[in-house]
Amino acid sequence: MSGRIVLIIMATSASPNPSGLAAVRAAIALACRDAPRDPAEVTLVVVSKTFPPEVIEPVIAAGQRVFGENRVQEAKTKWPALQAKHPGIALHLIGRLQSNKAKEAVALFDAIHSVDRPSLCEALAKEIARQARAPLLFVEINTGAEAQKAGVLPQDADAFLDRCRAVYGLTISGLMCIPPLEEAPGPHFALTAKIARRNGLKLLSMGMSADFATAIQLGATHVRVGSAVFGARN
Repeated sequence: MSGRIVLIIMATSASPNPSGLAAVRAAIALACRDAPRDPAEVTLVVVSKTFPPEVIEPVIAAGQRVFGENRVQEAKTKWPALQAKHPGIALHLIGRLQSNKAKEAVALFDAIHSVDRPSLCEALAKEIARQARAPLLFVEINTGAEAQKAGVLPQDADAFLDRCRAVYGLTISGLMCIPPLEEAPGPHFALTAKIARRNGLKLLSMGMSADFATAIQLGATHVRVGSAVFGARN
């Protein structure tokens, strides 16, 4: 997955609109052209949180094979059966992960976007070794130093990444950030990309519906876009 752009579409209603996939792919292709980036490297990850299998099925039928969830328990209740029915589906966890859910998360997800504290690193390292599974791991950076948000502060990122590797033996593939709503996202994306470069990380999970073009220009490899597949949340 190194160097690939991954678009994350946040599913937000019970009215699936597979044609939305085509529209978003076209938008990413345009953003990649302007960046310039290669649209052939784009992977769509449709975040299907809160929606049942019967709502997700039409999107799978439209060709989508990469999905994301916010909560381990919800994913556990609906995705094993869907994956058995539709081989080749990959799952990403984009929400905060509790340390006591690490066992289930490692078993179920192909990528975890929210590594942010030593206790979680310890739990993930134990389960990765025990299960012989290696999901992609992203360290979440709290670029706005917002007290209500999870994530490692930018000034602590290098030391945290060193600890992930040296103490816990984790392979970290990239960084994730969510800029403050009231601030321009570009500087936050640029800061995250700078931290990634100096730590040898190639994957960047950053950018949502209003700013994914900016994120792509600044090196995003995973872009989280809302309300594009299932419509507005009730």
